[in-house]
Amino acid sequence: MSLLILSFAPVLIILLYVYYRDKYEKEPLSLLIKGLLAGMLIVLPIASAEEVATLIINPEGLGNISSAFFTAFFIAALIEEGFKYLAVYLLIWKNKEFNERFDGIVYAVFVSLGFALIENIMYIFSNENGVAVGVTRALTAVPAHAIFGILMGYHLGLARFDIKGRTKHLINAFFYPFLFHGLYDFVLMSGLQLILLMFIPLLGYMYYRANKRMKTLSDMSVFNPDNQNNVYPS
Repeated sequence: MSLLILSFAPVLIILLYVYYRDKYEKEPLSLLIKGLLAGMLIVLPIASAEEVATLIINPEGLGNISSAFFTAFFIAALIEEGFKYLAVYLLIWKNKEFNERFDGIVYAVFVSLGFALIENIMYIFSNENGVAVGVTRALTAVPAHAIFGILMGYHLGLARFDIKGRTKHLINAFFYPFLFHGLYDFVLMSGLQLILLMFIPLLGYMYYRANKRMKTLSDMSVFNPDNQNNVYPS
């Protein structure tokens, strides 16, 4: 029971926090649940795609650093963020509830943490030191997936309401989660002390960047009474 709570708790806390940060117009719970379920359902195709990519790339045949690099970026980050991107896009891009920029962050985080929840359960219950793994992931991996979702949702939100810059933001909605996910995994997989020293600064910067992105879109909300420019460009 304690392992199950440890699996769910960090995901639930972050979801409630992001839901709270969406303070001007809440999203319908039914659509948020769909986003969470979509994130959970993509676990299977992601696992299958990663198996195929591993066979193609064969990272074990490379040197340690090369193996870590290709596994981090082109097996984990590319495939996981690619499926998350597809799930978020199909869920909300043409949905009438996607009526302000911050909504992109909310839905992308729900999809991302749906995936993180299943991943969390798998890691915690398959490890004999499940409690230690759960606590570590609660402070690192789960927030990291939320951050990847925030970065994705930030650019999707901009793309939805910025016609001139739409292509750029749609590309960035995938590129930045892919980049930071790849860097995050590469640092941990490298096994080199010098590179591992970068982990805390990297995580700290990711926290900072995500919080800044949330504040930016919250301040820009058309439902924010303090926003004097609360109209979207045509």
